Amino acid sequence: MESIETRVLAKVTRRLLPLLIVSYFIAYLDRINIGLAALTMNKDLGFSATVFGWGAGIFFLGYFIFEVPSNIALERFGARRWIFRIMLSWGVMSSAMAFISGNASFFLVRFLLGAAEAGFFPGIILYLTYWFPASHRARIVGYFMAAIPVSSFIGAPVSGYLLGLDGIAGLKGWQWLFILEGIPAILLSFVVLAYLTDRPETAGWLHDEERAWLVGRLREERSHREAIVKFTLGQALGNPRVLLLGLVYFGIVAANYGFSFWLPQIIKAFGGVSNLETGFITAIPYAAGTVAMVFWGLRSDRTRERKWHVAIPILVAAAGLALSALTGDPVLKMTLLTVGGLGIFAVLPCFWTLPTAFLSGTAAAGGIALINSIGNLAGFVGPYGMGYIKDATGGFAFGLLFIAVLAVVSLVTVLALGHDAALESRAATRAAE
Repeated sequence: MESIETRVLAKVTRRLLPLLIVSYFIAYLDRINIGLAALTMNKDLGFSATVFGWGAGIFFLGYFIFEVPSNIALERFGARRWIFRIMLSWGVMSSAMAFISGNASFFLVRFLLGAAEAGFFPGIILYLTYWFPASHRARIVGYFMAAIPVSSFIGAPVSGYLLGLDGIAGLKGWQWLFILEGIPAILLSFVVLAYLTDRPETAGWLHDEERAWLVGRLREERSHREAIVKFTLGQALGNPRVLLLGLVYFGIVAANYGFSFWLPQIIKAFGGVSNLETGFITAIPYAAGTVAMVFWGLRSDRTRERKWHVAIPILVAAAGLALSALTGDPVLKMTLLTVGGLGIFAVLPCFWTLPTAFLSGTAAAGGIALINSIGNLAGFVGPYGMGYIKDATGGFAFGLLFIAVLAVVSLVTVLALGHDAALESRAATRAAE
């Protein structure tokens, strides 16, 4: 007979996860589609590699400034209304990218896009802790974050196709790309407002017995966690472990966005590749990353091991990126970049089990947002560093080595930090009794 745990969590997963995955799919596509747009936009607007890297990365400065306040607002006002606000505003700003005309407007709109989207990802990570016990969290976060590679796997060829709409209604192809890929976020924001449920306590789509079990299980886990360690918001924001996890995430994000924003231009530099073909080739590492992300998250939950499930894929990412810098052969370089992408995406769901194991309530809202905001500063450092090094050296090799070194810093830090598995295992055992 099916256990109540299996039945309830299956129902919650079916109800919430598809909408969250689609929302993040659109969010990530609107964040990185600039990489494909750059294939023609940079020439049309006269952007150097440094200017493009700065504009791609300045998104994360706006994101950093508003990240923690946004996540605290979500905790206060509820996920449904706050995620609606985030999605509506980022959809508008994403479409507004079609009307930039030079360096200043490029930097301004990218900054505002980051400010608009701030809080979405850490808000969803926080939201998932409202609905899923710790023992299920890596796989659920893995399913959710699979939207990252899937958005690029699907979005890269689509973006490549949209670049071909050049001249329709007097607009460039890259302008159509931003307009048409910004509209779905606006439309989906109203679906979120109508469909999302803030907390299990108000889930009318669960039976009374199911709701009581889920609320009780999550309350038991929280009580256990807080019996070991309980932080106020201020303590969480100043906690050394939180700050060091931010450093770990910094290296992961630097590798991710250095890779994502520049991959289309690396492929284009092979020579003899059309924009559409570039989109399809760009999709290859993301296809591998999707499989790795889901498999590795499931494995981490099954073994209840976290530290090595974070460390090993970081090592794979660093090795793939570094070795790809040492070869000029297009096939070998793409193979190694695919290995690097596989490691980058596999680590993401497992990483987020580390802070959610010891933070709860408002401290979790602030702590998760702080880790994400520190990490996403690397979204500026990685792309800008790649662009600056490209202009200085004329190639991508040293830029790839740069982001590989940042990944190694993450690896060393996470091995030094470790992870207290008791924060999860004892809670799960007691809650199941």
